[in-house]
Amino acid sequence: MSFGAASAQESDITIAVSIPAATHGWTGGVVYHAEQAEKEIEAAFPNIDIVLSTASSATAQVSSLEDLSATRDLDALVILPFTSEELTGPVEQVKSNGTFITVVDRGLSDTSVQDLYVAGDNIAVGANTAHWLADQLGGEGEIVVLRGIPTVIDDERIQGFSEVIAETDIEILDIQYANWNQDEAFTLMQDYLAKYPNIDAVWANDDDMLLGVIEAVDQAERDDIKFALGGNGMKEVIELVMAEDERTPISTPYPPSMIKSAIYMTVGQFNGQAPMRGSFLLDAPLITPENAEQFYFPDSPF
Repeated sequence: MSFGAASAQESDITIAVSIPAATHGWTGGVVYHAEQAEKEIEAAFPNIDIVLSTASSATAQVSSLEDLSATRDLDALVILPFTSEELTGPVEQVKSNGTFITVVDRGLSDTSVQDLYVAGDNIAVGANTAHWLADQLGGEGEIVVLRGIPTVIDDERIQGFSEVIAETDIEILDIQYANWNQDEAFTLMQDYLAKYPNIDAVWANDDDMLLGVIEAVDQAERDDIKFALGGNGMKEVIELVMAEDERTPISTPYPPSMIKSAIYMTVGQFNGQAPMRGSFLLDAPLITPENAEQFYFPDSPF
């Protein structure tokens, strides 16, 4: 995306962007695309200052928000909350100063705080995966599930998946958090493998966790697991789909570049364009061997 510099207003505008640090592959992509947006927008609009801040925990993000709002007059805040519950109050405090609020991906507990919301369709991520899996398993079997970080989007993914599975004879043996972390997923999957002598499939909710799951399954040499599925469209997983891997033949897209779109949409509130409000959800079609090349970006960090 790009805007003509001539359309920008003359007054100085400060837009804070608060995002998680690159603690795993997907957030690494978020940081990359946010940095790209910052460079492009500040080059196009000398009067717009993008203040980018990353945080390694919810507590750190709260502290960062307090510092940003205390030291700057923020016209807008674009935030990808580390967790939903802990960041809702601090963002509401920022909004009370008249700041325009754009929330990305992990929604706040109180949606009335946000002016603009940009995210993937997380219910569809879960539901589309579950429909495919139920079809492949013939509507019966035993599976395990790995959750991410306690957030609205994790809740939505689990909701979409579970509602579909509930209509089948498939049993979810276990479902626990692995925090969208490859190492934690590896450890949790080892526990699942030790606990359950038969597992027909695994849904890892996220591709970072999926890599940990695959490593644990391979080390255990378990051949009962027919499918190991994730989501988000990590390039390493897209490569498995493109290769028609029997165990991981599908994924779902959840592009980290949504942060860049959200920043540009926020800038649009101040550069003379028609302001946008409301929620914008990205589709979550299945990524299959037939369409995988459309979702494959080898130069991307994710």
